Amino acid sequence: MRLLSKALVGLALVCSSALSFAQSAEADYPNRPIKWIVPYPPGGTTDLLARLMATWLSDRLKQQVIVDNKPGGGNNIGTELAIKSPPDGYTIFLVNPANAINATLYKNLTFNFLNDLQPIAGIIRVPNVLTVRKDFPAKTVPEFIAYAKANPGKVNMASSGSGTSVHLSGELFKSMTGIDMKHIPYKGAGPATTDLLGGQVDLIFDNMPSIISHIRAGSVRALGVTTAQPSPALPGIPAIAETVPGYEASAWFGAAAPKGTPAYAINRINREINAALADPGMREKLANLGGVPIPGTPEQFWAIHKMETEKWAKVVLSSGAKAE
Repeated sequence: MRLLSKALVGLALVCSSALSFAQSAEADYPNRPIKWIVPYPPGGTTDLLARLMATWLSDRLKQQVIVDNKPGGGNNIGTELAIKSPPDGYTIFLVNPANAINATLYKNLTFNFLNDLQPIAGIIRVPNVLTVRKDFPAKTVPEFIAYAKANPGKVNMASSGSGTSVHLSGELFKSMTGIDMKHIPYKGAGPATTDLLGGQVDLIFDNMPSIISHIRAGSVRALGVTTAQPSPALPGIPAIAETVPGYEASAWFGAAAPKGTPAYAINRINREINAALADPGMREKLANLGGVPIPGTPEQFWAIHKMETEKWAKVVLSSGAKAE
């Protein structure tokens, strides 16, 4: 009996010690910088949003949140790096539409995105914008379709990479209008936009946050937005659906972490991101970029990602889009 009592006391001490350690870790989190992996080079929407949110989180968490750009592999290099990172709360990942699209676009992925990462929070949903070089002959969506049909295969469509929402928005547009455009994939929206500004390519269906400043400056010309309704951020620019009934595409962004990340880390970052989305100053910045906040729980954000994965699977299969 005495031995049993000693064993029970020992077990109680172990449990108490483990609980104290867990409570201490939670109270102490974060106690060092957090890495935010962005699977694209600097200059695009994913990078822009990560840096905007990283500044907010660094201030709220009292620890630096460092944006770590890991482009390549159609988004998959950065994604796999995040999945293989220690699940300790010090690595987060910028979720973007390519993560949903790639589930169908790539046949031999070494990971299952929805299973191998865990959600933290949604950030924003934004339209893409059919944007042409400033000297492109067409000035409206109907004129553009007519021009592309009269010049099959001669219009160059840039994208931020194969399988991105920028790419698939164009593929959906092609399939619904019957036009033929040549796809030119880049390693991110930044270099794609640079070539659009320089006239090396004709158009891009870019995410609004990364292209809107160039549109407002008159360096490029917006013809239409990809959402079902026009965007207040671009007054006077119609929805493509006004010309192509039923056309709709948008990009969404959020944060995730390696599977197994402690709940206290997930909940803390979720709380701070939602606070950012409720802050008037941050909401104004996001609205100026054309973004609509998507606050909520981790589970609500993952439900959005799952729904979009199913939607874009149909587009990939029907358009015949291939990874390049």
